[in-house]
Amino acid sequence: MKKVIKTNNAPQAIGHYSQAVIANGFIFLSGQIPIDPKSGNIIKGSIAEQTRLVLNNIKAILEAADVSLAGVVKTTVYLTDINKFAEMNQIYGEFFTPPYPARATVEVKALPKGVDIEIDAVAVL
Repeated sequence: MKKVIKTNNAPQAIGHYSQAVIANGFIFLSGQIPIDPKSGNIIKGSIAEQTRLVLNNIKAILEAADVSLAGVVKTTVYLTDINKFAEMNQIYGEFFTPPYPARATVEVKALPKGVDIEIDAVAVL
């Protein structure tokens, strides 16, 4: 069994996928990019501003499933410039507290809509 999670407080899917899916006690969140959920516009600010928006969108999706950021067990961060890691990590640390989720961070050539960051996550119910 799986259950789809959908909220208007985070960007709507721009393809054939769900914002998140619950299966076997886990919540699998699709990658989030810096889209303002109210306007639908891409936010092209600093990596700090983009990271904050992405993590707020992740938080909103989790809240729609009655889960907090504390339930996150794994994230993957995709950056188009690994040199922006420290700036991203500073904001990331504002959202997650010990025990921190496992994380992978990778540099990629490009991301959807030309953004600089995308983060996906897995959480437990």
